[in-house]
Amino acid sequence: MRPALVIGTGLILALISAALSHTMQPVESGNLSAAAFFLQATTTPQPEGVSEIGSTDGIVVMGGVIVLIVIIPIILRRKHWMQSMQ
Repeated sequence: MRPALVIGTGLILALISAALSHTMQPVESGNLSAAAFFLQATTTPQPEGVSEIGSTDGIVVMGGVIVLIVIIPIILRRKHWMQSMQ
């Protein structure tokens, strides 16, 4: 089993390395007729809301939500633990 894992891991690393180091040749400008069918011009959407630099409102809200997710189950379990100790 161990040799199969080593060989499999080696093959995966070799394929990833080959994929990352392979460079594609640029397309000739005269041979774009086949690709033109798949290319469509799209407009760039306008930004909806620009965030204010230095604003931490979202971070504070998310911190509060995380604290509630952690604290509420502990408080509920604590009541159960206190009843079972008596």
